Amino acid sequence: NISLTYLSCTLCPPSQRLNQRTMEAESTTSVTAAAVPNTGKDLSGVAWTGGSLVGSLNPINHGFRTADGKGGYIINNTHKRYKRTRRDADGNVIDENDIQDDDIPGNVVVQFRDREGETVGEAMDVPTTAGTDELGTLIRSLLNEDDEDHSTNKAHVPYAFFAKIERITKTTNPSTGEPVLKTHTDEIDITDFNSLKAFLKEYHKQISTEQTLELTYQPLALFKVRPVTRCTDTLPGHTEAILHVSYSPDGKHLASGGGDATVRFWDVNTSTPRHTCKGHKDHVLSTSWSPDGKRFASGDKRGFLILWEPTKGESIGSIKAHSKWITGMAWEPMHRNNGKCERLITSSKDGLAKIWNVRTKRCEATLAGHTDSIESVKWGGEGLIYTASRDRTIKVWNAEEGDGKGRVGLLVRTLVGHGHRVNTLAVSCDYICRTGPFDHYGKIADLDKLKDRDSDEWREAAYKAAVAKYNAFKGTGEQERLISGSDDFTLMLWHPTENKRPIKRLTGHQQAVNHLAFSPDSRFFASASFDKKIKLWNGRSGDFVTTMTGHVGAVYQVAWSSDARFLVSASKDSTAKLWEVPSGKKAKETLPGHADEVYALDWSPNGASVATGSKDRTIKIWKH
Repeated sequence: NISLTYLSCTLCPPSQRLNQRTMEAESTTSVTAAAVPNTGKDLSGVAWTGGSLVGSLNPINHGFRTADGKGGYIINNTHKRYKRTRRDADGNVIDENDIQDDDIPGNVVVQFRDREGETVGEAMDVPTTAGTDELGTLIRSLLNEDDEDHSTNKAHVPYAFFAKIERITKTTNPSTGEPVLKTHTDEIDITDFNSLKAFLKEYHKQISTEQTLELTYQPLALFKVRPVTRCTDTLPGHTEAILHVSYSPDGKHLASGGGDATVRFWDVNTSTPRHTCKGHKDHVLSTSWSPDGKRFASGDKRGFLILWEPTKGESIGSIKAHSKWITGMAWEPMHRNNGKCERLITSSKDGLAKIWNVRTKRCEATLAGHTDSIESVKWGGEGLIYTASRDRTIKVWNAEEGDGKGRVGLLVRTLVGHGHRVNTLAVSCDYICRTGPFDHYGKIADLDKLKDRDSDEWREAAYKAAVAKYNAFKGTGEQERLISGSDDFTLMLWHPTENKRPIKRLTGHQQAVNHLAFSPDSRFFASASFDKKIKLWNGRSGDFVTTMTGHVGAVYQVAWSSDARFLVSASKDSTAKLWEVPSGKKAKETLPGHADEVYALDWSPNGASVATGSKDRTIKIWKH
């Protein structure tokens, strides 16, 4: 019989022989897919269908089978003949997109770089179980900083580490409407992870462990600010609600303004009043210190701008700046003006922003373009000004002449993305621009002998110190980042010096966002909202870090300690709360004492104290 069958097949045309083989394979497959008696065994494995595992004569082979739980099996995954199904300890099939701890290698090759991009040491094998502390010890040894040398602070400098990953986002070409894939680079702070293994597991799709992992290190603060825990002084004097409190850049003076139309200066050391300045005719709505600490500006509800000399408590100029109330103001950073600190910008409900020269009392430029009230204004560290408006847009303006930048006040770009009015802005270099040339002690290096801040020697040395401080903060290639908060409950992260499109849209708040603040080292930023929550975000990538819950009323304002390890918040619930960053989901300390809503808040740049101003018309000083 075999010889007759073979003879008949050989005598048939090739096409007929192929059809015959295919019919035989189909009949065999029907038998294979039939139910199998329930033996209680897992029938998963290779399915030998049609008598052949591979080959063109068995095109319908499916490769492997899995038990159906009823005594039979299911053949699936067409044409993936050699695929291996992975199961966990309980026998459950593991998704191939998931990654387990066993999939992460025990070692990874790491190359360290500083913020300027220079390599430090050679690439080396590092255990993936290593955390931030172990990496810090390693980088100190590469920098020849002896951990056993307690004579210097270098042995105790903590470090933060960042890894760059590439993300691919899908956008639409506005002109053609076609989908476009764009690649952008994010810097991820791996300090938030317990180990390199946890980081590699989280970003296994963007990072290959077979390639060298480049880590950028950044030294954190060389000092530690002690957390404030108690109220040391209560400062009465204002006769209406206090809307603003702010320390001078060196932390040696405190100023306040409020609904009683006065500006008051206080002695920080003795917590006593020094000067009560009268000149405004309505609520003081906005205040700001110059970066050199020699001038103080205040704006009121009638549109008047008044400049004060803090040490004497005297007015040095009053200007009718706007037709409606002043909503914000910002000084030009000291590293951009040769140490002069003469230019100031104000924003108003009249939809205009104006650049003033406080020495000549003249308006240098009027920034017109918004169609509604300007709610916030910031002067960035790269010679640009940012204004946020109720018209849902943020505009970027040129603040300097020369180098092909055009005239002062020229509109550079408009940032569009929010669906409701934009309430608040924060720039990554806010703290550096605010404190100017002063360090965390309120001093300037090599200027202990120069006491006259009006001398040319002091101004020149302060300018050089401010430039060195900003350059050290910026590094090489560090982009200026802008965060905006809106009534649409969202935040947006921008690179405003280069791009008009948002880098990321941050959601999570359930009510309007009130206030934003970058940490002094720009690693994090915090957002305060009417939803009674404070949210912490990664300052470079915009990734969500944690939510701080505890307030039972709207959160009005937040302020950072100068070492970026603590955050303090002011709320409608008449309390302030202290939070530890980034681990603190619950408040480390609650600071009670005010009899009404806490509107104003500031942490001294030297870290010594926190000041809160309330609707109860008092200021409270909090210390460790």
